[in-house]
Amino acid sequence: MAETEGSELQRKMIFFIFMALLISGVLLYWFWGLAYDTWNPFTRGNIGIYTIYTPLIAFGIIGMLLYRKKPSSA
Repeated sequence: MAETEGSELQRKMIFFIFMALLISGVLLYWFWGLAYDTWNPFTRGNIGIYTIYTPLIAFGIIGMLLYRKKPSSA
């Protein structure tokens, strides 16, 4: 019984870490766009930021899908 409670807490903590990755990727893109007045990351001068925020957003979404709450069987 104690193992399931501990694993549930661990799952929630990991889920929030992945949520933080997603939020940080979106905020990074948003602040970059505001700071440099450009919203197109595919131009030659902005390709570096694309390589940073894309994995943050991708790993955040994938991790949240993997660690979401499992449906309870009734």
